[in-house]
Amino acid sequence: MFIEEQNVTEEEEHDGLDEVSVHFVGYEDDQPVAAARLRIMDDYGKLERICVLKEHRGLSFGKQMIGTMEERVQKEGRDKAKLNAQTRAETFYESLGYRTTSDEFMDANIPHVTMEKSFR
Repeated sequence: MFIEEQNVTEEEEHDGLDEVSVHFVGYEDDQPVAAARLRIMDDYGKLERICVLKEHRGLSFGKQMIGTMEERVQKEGRDKAKLNAQTRAETFYESLGYRTTSDEFMDANIPHVTMEKSFR
């Protein structure tokens, strides 16, 4: 899903970190419509590869996915989450309590910013 829509190469997408990540999949009518992965780092949870099928965007799948991932981060004893957001999704993450903590940078030829949320 991400590779095709975002025009990202398979080499960029397959970074070797899937084996050390927790994977999340959201379903509607037994069909996967959203996916993400989470890596538990030393003092935070890193939310990654968050995607929702285009025709299911705006229906709260992303919000639900982030909420579920944040619950897992806290269950793992971390009080902060970080993610690298595409700049076009920055306001979405801001609406969920994330704040931008970096300048814009390019990842897979797509502009991104790092964002964080504290659970304290």
